[in-house]
Amino acid sequence: MNRKKKILIIEDDGDLAAITADMLINYGYETAVVGSCDEAFAMLGRETYQLLLMDINLPDGNGFDVCMELRLLSKVPVIFASARTSEDDKVRGLDVGGDDYLAKPYSLRELLARINALMRRTYGEQEDAPVYEFGNVKVDTAARTVVKDGEEIRLALREYDLLVYLCAHPHQALRKEELLREVWGVFSEAEIATVAVHIRWLREKLENDPADPQFIRTVWGIGYQFGEDE
Repeated sequence: MNRKKKILIIEDDGDLAAITADMLINYGYETAVVGSCDEAFAMLGRETYQLLLMDINLPDGNGFDVCMELRLLSKVPVIFASARTSEDDKVRGLDVGGDDYLAKPYSLRELLARINALMRRTYGEQEDAPVYEFGNVKVDTAARTVVKDGEEIRLALREYDLLVYLCAHPHQALRKEELLREVWGVFSEAEIATVAVHIRWLREKLENDPADPQFIRTVWGIGYQFGEDE
C-alpha cells in the first residue's frame, strides 16, 4: 500500500482551510491545519510534511518569514496561497523560497493540479519508489515494509524514516545534525542523542551482530555511514 503524502495547511481562515483539507483528503492526501506561524513551527517540529500550503497574512506574522526560516534548513515544497495579488508579492514569495504562488480566490481544481504537479516534480511517481537491499534485509519504500530473512521487521515511525534516509545516502558520512533535521523535522525539539538511540535500535533489529555492525557504521567525530566497506 502506498504511503499517503502529508500536506500542512497554514491558513487562518478556518472555513477555507477546512474545505481545502476535505478536498485533499478526498484525493488521497493526509492533511493538518494550523492558523498561525507559531502553530506552524510547532507542527513542523513534530511531523515531517511533503508540502506546505501557506497563506501570507497570519495573525502573528507572515508566510514570507516562515518560508525564509524554513529554507535555512529544509527544501520541503511550499505553495503560497494569498489574497495579495500584486506582482511584487508574487516575486517576493518566489524569492524567499516558495515553489509556486496561487492568488485567492482560486478554484480547488486548480489548487489540486498545482499540488499534484509539484509533488511529481519533487518526489516523482509513486511507482518509482525504490527498494533497498543490503545483506539479508529488504526495504520496500512503496509498501513501507522491512523484511529480514523473509520475516517482516516492525519498526517505529522514526526508525523507519531514519533507515530509509540512510539507505538513500549510501557510503556518505552523515552528520548527526543532518539526520536529526531531515528525519525528525526542521523545528523538532528532539535532542541530538535521539539519533544515537535510534541508530542503536536499528542495529539491534537489523544487524546480525549489533556490537559489530556491517551496514550502519559509526564515523567517529561525524556521525554515521550506511553500507558495507567498499
